[in-house]
Amino acid sequence: MGSGQVTDWQGKNVTVAGLGVSGIPAAKVLHGLGAKVTVVNDGDDDRARAQAAELEALGVTVRLGDGATLPDGTELVVTAPGWKPDKPLFEAARAAGVEIWGDVELAWRLRGPDAAPWLAVTGTNGKTTTVQMLAAILRAAGLRTAAVGNIGVSLLDAVLGDEEYDVLAVELSSYQLHWAPSLRAHSAAVLNLAPDHLDWHGSMEAYAVDKGRVYEGNRVACVYNVADKATEDLVREADVEEGCRAIGFTLGTPAPSQLGVVEGILVDRAFVEDRHKNAQELAEVSDVNPPAPHNIANALAAAALARAFGVPPRAVRDGLRAFTPDAHRIAHVADVDGVAYVDDSKATNTHAAEASLAAYESIVWIAGGLAKGAEFEELVAKSAPRLRAAVLMGADRALIREALARHAPEVPVVDLDRTDTGAMLAAVQEARRLAQPGDTVLLAPACASMDMFANYNQRGDAFAAAVRELGAGA
Repeated sequence: MGSGQVTDWQGKNVTVAGLGVSGIPAAKVLHGLGAKVTVVNDGDDDRARAQAAELEALGVTVRLGDGATLPDGTELVVTAPGWKPDKPLFEAARAAGVEIWGDVELAWRLRGPDAAPWLAVTGTNGKTTTVQMLAAILRAAGLRTAAVGNIGVSLLDAVLGDEEYDVLAVELSSYQLHWAPSLRAHSAAVLNLAPDHLDWHGSMEAYAVDKGRVYEGNRVACVYNVADKATEDLVREADVEEGCRAIGFTLGTPAPSQLGVVEGILVDRAFVEDRHKNAQELAEVSDVNPPAPHNIANALAAAALARAFGVPPRAVRDGLRAFTPDAHRIAHVADVDGVAYVDDSKATNTHAAEASLAAYESIVWIAGGLAKGAEFEELVAKSAPRLRAAVLMGADRALIREALARHAPEVPVVDLDRTDTGAMLAAVQEARRLAQPGDTVLLAPACASMDMFANYNQRGDAFAAAVRELGAGA
């Protein structure tokens, strides 16, 4: 199976690795195309058995409790993105000369000849927001589009569905990019690079290489972050089509071939005539919701991709004004007694928390949870001047407490040793006691939530409910 379209799936033996959000749709699509599909899955619980029964009713073979052995006769493996590259199944496939695709690769190969081009976004943080901003800008230009990929809308559905698109705004994780060797986007952006998922990739270098795959074969623009040299390095290393340009985005004044900010205006010095002398106004900083520095960077990246696709300046402004961020992303919950309460439960790693903390001047910080191997020294050292106090909770709070003791010893710290359902209310009450008018109480945990909550959404909801309870009693 070379890099071209696969037209004849009839009778082809395909092994799908993993049930779940990508495995089940892939199995159904491949079965519908006439392939002989076997799904293998490590787990064998009630949920897996129910999913297996649904697929078996269609005629798909499912093997539960053994995701390690390659089924006899396999000609292609299609994997869920989360499966680690060193799994025995993949070792066996490589030894047998069998290709391994992810769901993104499958969607790319199944596109029709007149398929919509992809504008792709990856990075450690900000992907979802940037892709949603991009889709809003494209819609404002009158284009038929959708935000798809790692964002919840299946790329397979977008590629094979009845709806016709002019262009797709595609969020891609490092996992997905690892398994998408032939993907070639119209234009792509890497927003930033910080240590994350290193247990999966094995090293920071391998993680960066997978992120950099998004630039391979770009036709018009490789968009990078001027403040993050690693993203520019990935552009330099990419094999792109002749004429493809490196386009930077910066929170400062842009150089030629960059987008940036001048006196509160988002400006374009990349997609204009005579970019050495001219700049095009796109929008005001106040058009970005919320106008925190990292979110302005997201907006500039989205604008760069949209401009690479030929979108007019007015659509950038109109799209950014129309955009509403998802819940739990620096969301202002309420003001109580002159103190702002902000929910950034989505800040599940140190890089995201650092961006969040940089958005406010005087902060009572609520943090902690599952560290996933993260270190907090740099985060605390950079953020210390902004911290009035900290309230720590969760399994790995001691790591943050120790970093605060080293780098911000004068900052008062409350250590909450409780994991019951009332813990978040207690944290918010302690934060209220420590805050002064003009401060921001910021939930930016820098950690995952699963030690105490089902997910970051539930954690953010608990914070918002606690703040509302404060307000009711104010």
